[in-house]
Amino acid sequence: SGLALALALALALGLALPSLALENGLARTPPMGWMSWERFRCDVDCQEDPRNCISEQLFMEMADRLAEDGWRELGYEYVNIDDCWSAKQRDAAGQLAPDPKRFPSGIKALADYVHARGLKLGIYADLGIFTCGGYPGTMLEHVKQDAQTFAAWGVDMLKLDGCYSSAEEQAKGYPEMARALNATGRPIVYSCSWPAYQGGLPPKVNYTILAEICNLWRNYDDIQDSWESVLSIVDWFFTNQDVLQPAAGPGHWNDPDMLIIGNFGLSYEQSRSQMALWTVMAAPLLMSTDLRTISPSAKEILQNPLMIQINQDPLGIQGRRIVKEKSHIEVFLRPLSQAASALVFFSRRTDMPFRYTTSLARLHFPEDAVYEVQDVYVGKIVGTLKTADNFTVVINPSGVVMWYLRPVALPLQPWHVVRQQAPGKDFHPALL
Repeated sequence: SGLALALALALALGLALPSLALENGLARTPPMGWMSWERFRCDVDCQEDPRNCISEQLFMEMADRLAEDGWRELGYEYVNIDDCWSAKQRDAAGQLAPDPKRFPSGIKALADYVHARGLKLGIYADLGIFTCGGYPGTMLEHVKQDAQTFAAWGVDMLKLDGCYSSAEEQAKGYPEMARALNATGRPIVYSCSWPAYQGGLPPKVNYTILAEICNLWRNYDDIQDSWESVLSIVDWFFTNQDVLQPAAGPGHWNDPDMLIIGNFGLSYEQSRSQMALWTVMAAPLLMSTDLRTISPSAKEILQNPLMIQINQDPLGIQGRRIVKEKSHIEVFLRPLSQAASALVFFSRRTDMPFRYTTSLARLHFPEDAVYEVQDVYVGKIVGTLKTADNFTVVINPSGVVMWYLRPVALPLQPWHVVRQQAPGKDFHPALL
């Protein structure tokens, strides 16, 4: 066929093969699941801390929780191993191998366990001499071998970090791994840390190329268990939204890092804010918390069905910050399928609940439209709003009010969803 001929030609000329990575058909909506790093780090002391160390036991227990506590049905399907899982050396054949004491059954058996529960397994590697935690890295000469190893084990997602590698090695290695994963024939979602090591912005980072190589990518610093860390990520992503927003879409996502809801650093209001802002960003929802002991309130935030529906919207358009008030109130908007929208009203205040009054007209919604408004956290329909109507929301300090707007009546002139375009001065968010 013509396609086969084109591929053969591309192969012969060594051309454009990374673009096949995007067409692996995976991550059409942001990936959801659980990841070990933020909560469990590199705890490898199974003698003293058997319950929390990085071991097959930990991942099996988290898989059980995802399968039995209502997470899987909502879309949380990946159980992702992060750093510090491997033995300190490659085996005699030069292959990566898991630590024999902490993963006595091997990764293939763990993948089988996870798959038997209707879930998927993710693993971690690092394009460099060592991983960030000091375990064997994936040097350029190991890329193909490691991709084949992961596929043989039944891995479904790879996070490829970038510690201990140069910009040149990264420029070679990240596209090389995309080709190697495709060549295995196994569908493996590919998460790259490449842009985070190059400062996250052009000209060092080319998001057009990145979207052809990776399914998701870390752009910025690691999240820590604090509100300060969440805010620094939010600030960076929305300050740079003109560059980042057009890069995201089905099959290729910006990744602001893990959800820390359910840990120690965020208040209830801050937890609700992280969930809402990550959802508006069309971010992967990768929880890093102890699902065995999670509080009912944290679980309720993470399992909000309307929130997840918005995050997983099939259009896959990343939202934007559209208002930044002197009163420290910010408004974010994400266009959704069927002409719906998600609005987040976010307070950076630290004093008391704030009454914020505005209208959809002031937020540049189309004239003469009417919307049914649903409060995402309360779950109830608030009422219907005409574009011109003034309304007031009461936003708690460091909290959010999040609305889902469904059009009941739209203006006569058609308005189209135009994607991948950085807005100009006369930007109308609802017409993104």
